[in-house]
Amino acid sequence: MKSITIKGSKRESVGKVATKALRNAGKVPCVLYGGDKALHFSADETAFKNLVYTPNVYTAKIEFEGNKYNAILQDIQFHPVSDKILHIDFYQLFDDKMVTMAIPVQLLGTAPGIIKGGSLRFAQRKLNVRALPKDLPDFIDADISKLDIGHKLYVTELSGKKYSILNPENTVVAQVRTSRNVAKVDTPEEAEVANEKK
Repeated sequence: MKSITIKGSKRESVGKVATKALRNAGKVPCVLYGGDKALHFSADETAFKNLVYTPNVYTAKIEFEGNKYNAILQDIQFHPVSDKILHIDFYQLFDDKMVTMAIPVQLLGTAPGIIKGGSLRFAQRKLNVRALPKDLPDFIDADISKLDIGHKLYVTELSGKKYSILNPENTVVAQVRTSRNVAKVDTPEEAEVANEKK
């Protein structure tokens, strides 16, 4: 998985006054969890642009006080009016420890049902994946090239050799539904029955 570097500075004080001063200076207060103790730091708000405002998912390489920490974004708080980032929690990654992360789904192929006039419903755009940090995928590929009208693609049909998907087995990732203005398309079985009746 691709990584984005965040250069931060240690927070000497974590009180409300200090936190407000940081935000007024265009910085975001952050906490890095997962290690021996929580690490408090701040970074320029612009540093998070490619990490937060994107449909893709990345790990973060946090640099401060001469140290580097690999992490994932765990929680983020936005201002309810301005939508500015108020606070971010990160979780530290270790090479030998499994981690859970929401990974975006990437649809591949063209569904026959869409060609026939059906409509595609992309129900699950992200799936929860568990893996070692080095095995986290950028995307989970979902092949929809066999979906006819009325068919569904379940999470059980997706798999990865080096990661496991944690969503329930009955989770529908995508489906092709009948569009109102489309004439009913007979399945091969229905067409056969209709021919026998003639």
